[in-house]
Formats: sequence, structure tokens, C-alpha cells
Amino acid sequence: MRKSGYRTAFHIYLIFFLALLGALIFSALFFFSVITVKFPDGSVQRSDYPKAFTEDFGRQITFIDGKPQIKQIGIELLRANQAGIQLLEGRGGEIASYHRPADAKTSYSDAELLQLYRTGEFFGTTAFIGNLNDKDKEFSYIVYFPVNITKVTMFLNGDRFTTGKTIFALGTGVLIMILLAGGLIYGFWITNKMNHISECVRSISKRDYTPLIVKGSFGDVYESLNQLDQDIRDTDSLKEQTESMREEWIANITHDLKTPLSPIKGYAEILFENGSVTGPQLHKYSGVILKNVSSIERLIEDLKLTYQLESGMLPVQSRRQDFVRFMKELVIDILNNPAYENRVIHFESDQEPIYFLFDEKLMARAFQNLILNSFTHGNRDTEVDLEITTPDRILTIVVSDNGPGMNPSELSMLFQRYYRGASSGQKTEGTGLGLAIAKSIVETQGGRICADSEIHAGTSFKIEFPTMV
Repeated sequence: MRKSGYRTAFHIYLIFFLALLGALIFSALFFFSVITVKFPDGSVQRSDYPKAFTEDFGRQITFIDGKPQIKQIGIELLRANQAGIQLLEGRGGEIASYHRPADAKTSYSDAELLQLYRTGEFFGTTAFIGNLNDKDKEFSYIVYFPVNITKVTMFLNGDRFTTGKTIFALGTGVLIMILLAGGLIYGFWITNKMNHISECVRSISKRDYTPLIVKGSFGDVYESLNQLDQDIRDTDSLKEQTESMREEWIANITHDLKTPLSPIKGYAEILFENGSVTGPQLHKYSGVILKNVSSIERLIEDLKLTYQLESGMLPVQSRRQDFVRFMKELVIDILNNPAYENRVIHFESDQEPIYFLFDEKLMARAFQNLILNSFTHGNRDTEVDLEITTPDRILTIVVSDNGPGMNPSELSMLFQRYYRGASSGQKTEGTGLGLAIAKSIVETQGGRICADSEIHAGTSFKIEFPTMV
């Protein structure tokens, strides 16, 4: 399914927003990771916590008889932090320890202590060194934490690596500048695209648009614009065609009105000016007048019905009745008309009765138009077949004839208002509204209609009502 243009733009904005949000979240997580350290028990502490803990732990060491001893509270603190400790004399030899690592030495040289002080790394742990003084004696202690803290992380919050904060601030600033520059570039790009799309829309409105093939994020937008332009052009073409048909129809209707009016006017003048008209002449003249008046009434009725169907103002009075019986009576009424008394209508139904909910008056008008259309555009030998079936409880009526048929172009316009089809060499008759009225009535009754035709093979209309009652 093709995406709409606004959805494409929204998705692009969404992608940029998510990228920006992702960058900010990543920066926040990175900042959090370098200033915090996670202990084995799941607790999270500031990265300078081990260093501060070590410096403060000196208060948990007391001297008894000149020897350093860890207070009980100090033992509890070490246990709570899962840390170990070594107490060293001034020359680096171990005096006492608590949970020291197995790989820890019992004696350290000054160089080893200095290296340990600088790196803090010790076999997967982090070691911090503190100093003590008792009178004139110097002691030191090493606290081992069960975490691996990198140098940058270790000193970021401390005093020894003060440039770490500067580096991090600089990195954050660069990231923000990159995001701002990216947003600015993106904004210019989007603005340019939107301006071009606006120009395309204006071109479409002026009917001066040239279809474009554009790939990428806005490809579907331009595809939609191309389709819109094509739809507008098709609509304009159809509008011009309809307008041409309407103008032709108006001219034909004007002619059709003048045709019956001329004899009406002529015979009325004769009757008005000649007082000696005999009985046979009076009967003849009045018959001609009545015939032409009926033609005018039929034309006016078609126009009125067309307007009612278009505006939805047509009153529908449906009732449940036998459709087969209704169609039989309609066929009889048509054949009883002197104009069609010599015509042939074949009637067939697969079952009887068939009860259906419909408006008798409207349905009669629709099927009368379909049947008489065959007689009007056929010749004297044209016969009509009317077949009623109920496959899958769908009421299906087929009205077919053996008339001259139509070509595909005529067939495609068959149900359009104002269209008056004409077989080759035959005079075009009718108002051009009959089949359009029939189609509207069928659809008003909840059905559908389609036509099929072939030159010299006749025309057939298939009507279906999907719900039988």
C-alpha cells in the first residue's frame, strides 16, 4: 500500500527525532557509566566512591601497642562493600589483612606501591592506597574493591585527573554541536523539499505539471503527485466529455421538444382558424395532438425523475411481493401497448413465486426502460429474452435481445446521462436518460446492473439483488 505524503514527511521527522533522542540517551548513559561503578551486589555508586572510601577508612584503624588494628565497624564496612584490605608497615611488609586477594603480595617495594597507586589495577580488582601515622611511625594500607575501574572513570570525579571533566565537557559540547548542525542541515533539506513539492502542487493546479520520478524518502510523495496530476487530467477529460454530451443532449432535447410542439401548434391553429372542421378531421387532429403531448410528458417525467434520483429526493415505497408475478404483468402491459403488440418477449423463471422487497412503481419504470431500449434501438425482428434465476439466493434478472449490438466505446457510455447510443445506419431515439434512470433505480433498490454487447449479436443486461426477503 502506498504511503501518503504527509506520512512520509512525518516518518522522516520521526526518524530524525528518534536519532536525536537516541544520541542524547546514549550520551546520558555514557556519562552515567563513566561517573558510576556497579558492585557485584548490584548497587551503583559514584566512581570516586572507592577512592573516598579508602581515604576515609583511616578513621576505622586504631593503634594498639603501636600496631594497627581494624575496628569492628570497619570490618562491617569492608564486608558491606565486599572489599579486602592489607595493612603494611613503612617498609611495605604486611602486618595484617582482611579478605585480601589471593594474588596479593605480602610485601611490596616502593616502586610496586607507586605503580599500584598510579594504575589502581590489580588482577580484575581496583586497589586504593591510604597512609597512616602513629607517632613517628608510618603505615599504609591497601583497600581492594571487587570492581574493575578504568583510569578515566576512577579519577573523573577525583582531584588527580581534573582534565577528565574538561575532556568530557568538550566531548559533550562537540556532540551537541554535531546534533545542532545536523538538525540545521536537515531543516534546510526538508524546507527545500517542501518548497519543491509546493511548486509541484501549484503546477498541478495550473495544469502545467511534468511527472517526476524521484527515489528516496520522498519518492512516494512524488508518486502521489504524479497520480494526482493524472487523476485531475482524467477528471478534466471526463468533465469535457460530459459537458460536450450535455450540450449535445440539450440540443437534442430542444429538438425533441420542438418536434411534437410543431404538429401541436399546427393542428391547434387549424382548429382555431377553421370552424368547419369535420368530425373525422377533428378526431385525427386531436389524436395527433394527444400523441405529441404524451411525448412531451414522457420527456418531462424523465427529467423530473433524473433530478429526484440525483438529489436523493425520490420517495421509495417498498413492499414485499411476488417478483415473478410483477414481471409477468409488466410484460403483458408492454405487449398490450399498440406500439409493441407485434413484438416478442420470452419470459422464463427457475422458480415461482419469488418474494422480494421492492418499490413496484420504480421497478416497473426501470425494467420498462430496459425492455423498450431493445425495441427502440433494434429492428422489427428484435426479440427480448427475460430470465429470472436465484443462484445462492441472489435474485438475478437477465434482459437480453438479438438486436444490432454495440461496440465497446458505446457500451462504456451506456449508463451515462445524456448519452443516446445509435446503431449504424439507424436514427437515434429517446431522451438519453432511460438507461441512466434504470441504473439509478436498481442501485436505489440495493442492486447492481451491468451490460454486455457485441456487434450483430445483441445486448444483454444483468441485474442482481443480493438480498432476497
